[in-house]
Amino acid sequence: MDVTLHLAQDPAADALLGRSPLAALTGMLLDQQVPMEWAFKGPRTIADRLGAEDLDAHEIAARDPEAFAALLSEKPAVHRYPGSMAKRIQQLCQYLVEHYDGDAEAVWRGVGSGAELLKRLEDLPGFGRQKAQIFLALLGKRLGVAPEGWREAAGAYGEPDSHRSVADITGPDSLAKVRAHKQEMKAAAKAAKAARK
Repeated sequence: MDVTLHLAQDPAADALLGRSPLAALTGMLLDQQVPMEWAFKGPRTIADRLGAEDLDAHEIAARDPEAFAALLSEKPAVHRYPGSMAKRIQQLCQYLVEHYDGDAEAVWRGVGSGAELLKRLEDLPGFGRQKAQIFLALLGKRLGVAPEGWREAAGAYGEPDSHRSVADITGPDSLAKVRAHKQEMKAAAKAAKAARK
């Protein structure tokens, strides 16, 4: 895996995301309750603070939880909730070590169908259905991982040029469209909630 992604809007962070399956999974895990760029810059920040070129699932899984949480909490913090996210990242890495010998790419390498890949992604700690579908769409649209039926398994996120998620970001313009779509969805959800009261 070595592609150019534009999720962090930061060359060094995007380069890591494009070559490191674990960095991409970690960025996706961090992508909640913070701006997308902040979430996807997180893996580069973590690697830098570990003094490493890349993230290593074995190393992160074995780290002292308090020390790892402190590492994510250093200013600027990797996430709005660095302590809980440190725990989630370690759980993800521990799962990868246990099930895939620490090889994040093995989650999708040689997978037979989109449905199987979605199931594998949903099994990852911290990945619910929506996050798994978005990451599946990212794999299919940007990373060339396209098992049979991947678009169907990714749901609406698999639709071409939908500008629904990080899977559709190719640069600043598409980022703005994805952000606008997310704001529309939030506004619609808020309006629906208000209408039920």
